[in-house]
Amino acid sequence: MLSDKGRPIVEATLPVVGEHIEQIANRFYAHMFAEHPDLQDGVFNRGNQAEGSQPKALAGSVAVFATALLKSPQQLPERLLTRIAHKHASLGITPAQYQIVRDNLMWAIGDVLGDAVTPEVAAAWDEVYWLMAYALIHQERGLYSARGVTAERVWRKWRVAEKNNETDDVIEFVMQRVDDRPVKTSLPGQYITVQAPMPDGVRQPRQFSLTRADDGEHRYFAVKRVHGGGKPDGEVSTFLHERVKVGDELTMSVPYGDVVLDDGGRPVVFISAGIGVTPMAGMISHLVAAGSHLNVTLLHADVNERSFPMRRQLTDDLARLPGANLQVWYEDGSGSDLPGADAHAGTMDLSAVKLPDDAVYYLCGPIGFMQTIRSTLLDRGAGVRDIQYEVFGPDLWQADTD
Repeated sequence: MLSDKGRPIVEATLPVVGEHIEQIANRFYAHMFAEHPDLQDGVFNRGNQAEGSQPKALAGSVAVFATALLKSPQQLPERLLTRIAHKHASLGITPAQYQIVRDNLMWAIGDVLGDAVTPEVAAAWDEVYWLMAYALIHQERGLYSARGVTAERVWRKWRVAEKNNETDDVIEFVMQRVDDRPVKTSLPGQYITVQAPMPDGVRQPRQFSLTRADDGEHRYFAVKRVHGGGKPDGEVSTFLHERVKVGDELTMSVPYGDVVLDDGGRPVVFISAGIGVTPMAGMISHLVAAGSHLNVTLLHADVNERSFPMRRQLTDDLARLPGANLQVWYEDGSGSDLPGADAHAGTMDLSAVKLPDDAVYYLCGPIGFMQTIRSTLLDRGAGVRDIQYEVFGPDLWQADTD
């Protein structure tokens, strides 16, 4: 809760800070990396920095948090904090790094806003920062403890046991453990972070959803090669596709992620587009391993069947779940040869789809796709709390703060 002294100052200055928050975020990252270039090695995704999505996500998070402190002083935006904490834990973020962030963020606020940042204004926004930072540090400490690790022990080596072509631009990696440390089971829907060593010596982190239930020896994730479309191709996806061979070792984190399967017994509807099907594959694999009898529906949109990742695994798994329903939408209008699938032409349209009563929903795909689907579900009576979504990369939507 903001202090009585800080609250009116934050309330008065939030509009001007909010107006300049993206500029502040950009200046913050540029200054921090100049002061601490080591943070670009293994911690920050420079692809997200280059395209501007990470500064936008930081700006949005700070603005949302400050607004929440003013609107609901007794209640922090827990969903926002939980999502960030899981991302941080998967990167091994330490409490000491929050001081570095604070120093550079406060510098950026002063650099952008100039004389408007009086000592009183600086103190009030410093208070906002530490309220957010301590909330995250507390959550991250709990996440590390639950996995039986410290921030420094999040990482371990895994060997590439298989590389399986799922589509022309998606490869599934089967990773095998190489040491005697126990493998704690992931929760259905979680992801791992891979630290990929780039040719310039900088390790680049990327998160990938786990696509199958753990067996104690292996972990599975799928990588879509990112084509730049006029911009540079994705450096990590290209590296993993072209340079990493069977038998090579990769550094991976323990699993984290706040979007996990609800095992409360209610019907489950998975809705995905493109590579967004990967967390759905992981959750469905867990249901099969558990011998589930839940009412399960998978609705998936893609260009055509050849571009549908994990389709063989998914159809096999759905066939083992009593009464499971698979419906696909293909933009090019082609039909489906998948056993048990109902195929539709064009983009996903739920108007004629019968949805189970009292269902929980999981969404993953491009943000525009998820926004449209979420609006449709809300219009059809789904509760806000019954719709979870996963964003690949920084969360520029933050629908959970609605």
